Amino acid sequence: MTDVPLKKYAIIVAGGSGTRMNSVVPKQFLKLDGRPVLMHTITKFSEVNQNIEIIVVIPPDHLATWQQLCAEYQFNIPHRIVEKGETRFQSVKNALAFVTETGIVAVHDAARPLVDSKIIITAYKAAEMYGTGVPAIPLNDSIRQIDSTLSIAVDRSKYCIIQTPQCFKTEIIKKAYEQDYKFTFTDDATVVESTGEKIRLIDGHSDNMKITNPRDFIIAEALLKNKPATTPPNKLKLSDDLNILNKQESG
Repeated sequence: MTDVPLKKYAIIVAGGSGTRMNSVVPKQFLKLDGRPVLMHTITKFSEVNQNIEIIVVIPPDHLATWQQLCAEYQFNIPHRIVEKGETRFQSVKNALAFVTETGIVAVHDAARPLVDSKIIITAYKAAEMYGTGVPAIPLNDSIRQIDSTLSIAVDRSKYCIIQTPQCFKTEIIKKAYEQDYKFTFTDDATVVESTGEKIRLIDGHSDNMKITNPRDFIIAEALLKNKPATTPPNKLKLSDDLNILNKQESG
């Protein structure tokens, strides 16, 4: 008897205003290698699995612009539009209202259009197996902790940089977002972790950068133009080895 695959959702948060990009155009609508950033991001998930239900969170005053861009670029990948909230927490909560089936939810930054298909697949699979799956990469630079007027050297091997997509079983993330917002919630993993859930880290990639400023945009353009040809993402198969970061135990 063949197992029925779990329903998969992708919430793509596209609430940027373009302020840090020094642009009147929101960064998710800026052209990257010939088309808007947001289209690259949506396409990444659709290429991995066309059955992923994509929910895009957009400010209401950006909706008309997005609809015009979809018409202009003949962009027809199915997706649901949900209004952005006052905070990222509220934006994700708004989107979760449309997660109606049991399965896995990925929450991803629209400004990470270079996410690799392997990261998406592995994050979903980790969440399916363990309840959570969050990509992370090691720190390359030395870091120091600021303590009042002092700075203290810390061991960088004990820290990592967190990326998206962050994947969770639907019951875990929906329960987490029933609580009130706290300023300590910097991403979905911190929201979920606050309910007592353990966060499973998987290997991310430095190319999975978040476009925040003009310099990031230049780097993203260069990475896209020099990206080698690969096997189409929907042809990839995931082995049982999830390459969980630092070989975390499953218990």
